[in-house]
Amino acid sequence: MNRISWLAVPDDTTAPEGVQKLHAKARANLGFVPNVFRAQALNPGTFLAWWNDFNTLVNREGHLCSADRELLAVVVSGLNRCVYCAVSHGAALREYSGDPQLADTVAVNWRHATLSAQQAALCAYAEKLTLTPAHMTEEDLHALREAGLNDHAILEATQVIGMFNMTNRVSSALGFTPNEEYHHRGR
Repeated sequence: MNRISWLAVPDDTTAPEGVQKLHAKARANLGFVPNVFRAQALNPGTFLAWWNDFNTLVNREGHLCSADRELLAVVVSGLNRCVYCAVSHGAALREYSGDPQLADTVAVNWRHATLSAQQAALCAYAEKLTLTPAHMTEEDLHALREAGLNDHAILEATQVIGMFNMTNRVSSALGFTPNEEYHHRGR
């Protein structure tokens, strides 16, 4: 059996009720429990708090479409070389975009992907914020506005980028392994 984390992973029967409910919901919606859920259940309170924030930013209707939020996830995860998130969110991007090549290309180099002007502006912004956050200036917002994004969408994009930078670091630092199912989704 492959390890899904370098830390101990609680089994479903010993996880608190809130975690078990989330696992059951994931099984119903996805057909499996994401390994990131299992691995973070070691500290159930912080896991459920993280999930609430993550779910609010990524899995609801917002100012960006789901495909654009997943595009940001894949760009950030590729830049950070986070295997778990690049694979799992690459699967989501394939499903939302209907384009298997897009997710694979974006994970390696978004500049080689066929993107709209708005998507390219989002990717450039995500790259700068991920790699050189201390160099961000107000001028970085101009390209996003010129591409048609309003302040609500810019704030949401920034929050999604920040969430994935944090999640990438946790996943990479603790050796989270993506579920096998992700490799096949959306292909």
